[in-house]
Amino acid sequence: MISVAEAQARLLALASPLPPIERDLMQAVRHYLHAPLMAERMQPAADLSAMDGYAIAVEDFPGPWRVIGESGAGHPFTGDLQRGEAVRIFTGAHVPENADSVLIQENTTRDGEMLRATIDRAPAQGSNIRRLGSDFRVGDAVLPKGAYLDTGAISVAAMAGHGRLTVGGTPRIAIAATGDELVPAGSACSAAQIPCSNSPMLQAMLTSLPCDVRDAGILRDDLGVLERSLSALSKQVDIIVTTGGASVGDHDLVQRALVNIGAQMDFWKVAMRPGKPLMAGKIGNAVVLGLPGNPSSAFVTAFLFLLPLIRHMAGCNAPLPALFEAPTATDLPAGGDRGEYLRATVEGGHITPLSVQDSGVTRTLSQANALLVQQSHVTPRPKGTMVQYMRLS
Repeated sequence: MISVAEAQARLLALASPLPPIERDLMQAVRHYLHAPLMAERMQPAADLSAMDGYAIAVEDFPGPWRVIGESGAGHPFTGDLQRGEAVRIFTGAHVPENADSVLIQENTTRDGEMLRATIDRAPAQGSNIRRLGSDFRVGDAVLPKGAYLDTGAISVAAMAGHGRLTVGGTPRIAIAATGDELVPAGSACSAAQIPCSNSPMLQAMLTSLPCDVRDAGILRDDLGVLERSLSALSKQVDIIVTTGGASVGDHDLVQRALVNIGAQMDFWKVAMRPGKPLMAGKIGNAVVLGLPGNPSSAFVTAFLFLLPLIRHMAGCNAPLPALFEAPTATDLPAGGDRGEYLRATVEGGHITPLSVQDSGVTRTLSQANALLVQQSHVTPRPKGTMVQYMRLS
């Protein structure tokens, strides 16, 4: 068996980032930026008011000032502000030349054109003004290479003057469940059968990533069926994901089928719980990732291996899950002979492993928001011990 870290490194080495593509701004959402994004405009493009109030010169405080005009967003004051004068101003509007502060309207009283301050202390110069270029200037790198284009990043890109972005490619993925016992979700199911939950689970996991996913259906435990189906898929997609059939039983035929059609298997068996019977290799240009059939095992291995592989191929610079730390809310037992990834909840700054960790149990997948990382052979640890974990959401 190899370690999780070694398996992750070897899996990512099987594939290269896909060629980049230029997309319209909204089609670039949930993709990874191919190169640093430079600002094509200055933001703000002028000194802007951060509040509703009056643009004044601080040296004239506490007034009186004569209000000589108005500056609104998109409709700047075009006159000449002199000593003893003020301009009514609104949030986002240009600050007139010669004004060095915005006195908020709550701190003023006005009688016709005449304005006075109702506070004793003068505002500091620059108060309530967003200075020209304070967000970014032309040529500034506003987003780094590999940035994930979520709502905040899209906002920055638009504000920086971009309507199209060059992003990493979109991996094509086929998900095939294997096993004679499986039936499609929602179908009539006898006691000898099991609804296929892994395929919809994996498809749901991938919705936030830049990939095109197809459901390759349920493949029977038949060597010929597996060989023909996997061979056809290898010519159509970048990643083939199978669930089930990755162990060594008489009906675990996936690895045998792959080898028979020319796949080069890179590793099989990883020192982890759940998820030991994990395999990876290549057939042609497609990466093959064989996940265990038990739902929790499939979930954990997909989180640790499939998601990073997709991120890597799509141009992410840091594809592996981030590690965080939190104190435990309960005592932890000693670790076993393999590293463990315990479904857990993080709440109130503490982490609690769920009481049921059986890899065949699905209910815990809806309850967990973290995976608590427990190294092999670790000694028992008391409540309050700092541990590492990965966020699931």
